[in-house]
Amino acid sequence: MATTETSTPVALSQEQIAELLELLKGSDSVELKLTVPEEHQRSAAVALGMDPLDAQIRQVYFFDTPDLALDKLGVVVRARRIQGKGDDSVVKLRPVVPSELPAELRKSTGFRVEVDALPGGFVCSGTLKRPLASTEVKRTVSRERPLRKLFSKQQRAYYTNHAPGIDLDGLSILGPIFVLKLRFTPEELHRRVVAEMWIYPDGSRVLELSTRAATGDAFQVAVETRTYLAGKGIDLSGEQQTKTKKALEYFAGALKSGS
Repeated sequence: MATTETSTPVALSQEQIAELLELLKGSDSVELKLTVPEEHQRSAAVALGMDPLDAQIRQVYFFDTPDLALDKLGVVVRARRIQGKGDDSVVKLRPVVPSELPAELRKSTGFRVEVDALPGGFVCSGTLKRPLASTEVKRTVSRERPLRKLFSKQQRAYYTNHAPGIDLDGLSILGPIFVLKLRFTPEELHRRVVAEMWIYPDGSRVLELSTRAATGDAFQVAVETRTYLAGKGIDLSGEQQTKTKKALEYFAGALKSGS
């Protein structure tokens, strides 16, 4: 079940809860997410004691066709530059059914099956990640070398299996998005929370708060985290946005308009 990309939180139905429980059985972890409406982002940062000077700077690039053919297939191709760390690349498929994934792929280093859960929806994804040297993404987006060089042989095979006929080297560069990522552990929650601020070229922002949990603890962690955030005055009922979808649509629109 793929969550809507932008949605107003609603309670999950019994059928959705049953589906979620089944997906959790075959997943490696669950990430609980909440996006904060722009008009409440400043007050949320203050309430949570977030200091932007503690944040790590990132640049995120997506790769797709101008008409977002990969997005329509549920395939995400991404690369990141990370301050103080190496780069990385990702090929992700969503939604996936864990029980239907090849055993060989499940055993692969760098492959993770995770359920993303946000108010009103959830989606299970299979992500194959590769660490890179700190200059590789910059060199590639500068067209110094082919795009395929960012991805391992296994990533390229995973991509081809789910995006047949779409040449990896022919994809357009969508980005970068400027990202501030902050990790903190509130004393009241005793659990690490991650805040990501995605800043788009038009000045709009998406602030996402998230925490990871073992699949068996997902519901308990969800209750504890919601209680903590509500106690801090964080709006839990706002319209939810997906960072990736907003980025893809923004840059694909820019390509079409020639800007």
